[in-house]
Amino acid sequence: MKILKNKTAIITGATRGIGRGIAETFAKQGANVLFTYSSSSDLAKQIEKELSAEGVIVRGYKSDASSFEDCQKLVENITQEFEVIDILINNAGITKDNLSLRMTEKEWNEVIQINLTSTFLLCKFSLKKMIKNKQGKIINITSVVGHTGNIGQANYAASKSGIIGFSKSLAIEYGKKNIKINCISPGFIKSEMTEKINDNFKEMMKQ
Repeated sequence: MKILKNKTAIITGATRGIGRGIAETFAKQGANVLFTYSSSSDLAKQIEKELSAEGVIVRGYKSDASSFEDCQKLVENITQEFEVIDILINNAGITKDNLSLRMTEKEWNEVIQINLTSTFLLCKFSLKKMIKNKQGKIINITSVVGHTGNIGQANYAASKSGIIGFSKSLAIEYGKKNIKINCISPGFIKSEMTEKINDNFKEMMKQ
């Protein structure tokens, strides 16, 4: 039995890593997968083709997760075709690691914008549709680093910790409207993002 049959899910940052894994699993479980990507149109088309083989609708949307206009346009475009947004997965995220004293304003702002602000924006625009339909589920992907902090990742830790507090607040605001909001804090997972981490640190985490 496909537990997500006929459900429609928006998944941000779904061309690689955790997002790709979520998209593949959702498609196999019968959900229509509407995913965002930032650069590679060829890769997005490849994912559309692969996941469509599961007999579901798959659409890739090029979108800047940190842009108010792009996020608003994304949800508008989706809701013109799909009546209901059942699930929103906010997964898009980046790292720009540096020690705090060396961290530039750009490194700080980019991580906060793409990780935290994008989560706020997609929730803001999707919630309107979910409230109208009197149901919905939002899952925000944060990180264990949001709980513990990490050397050289003050910006990333701040963004992920912010998502945790944001998700708790949203759950209180909209739980009474039959909208369930949670966040998941994965540990270190082998992906394109974690490949950039120092080899000694990766070995320590493996142990």
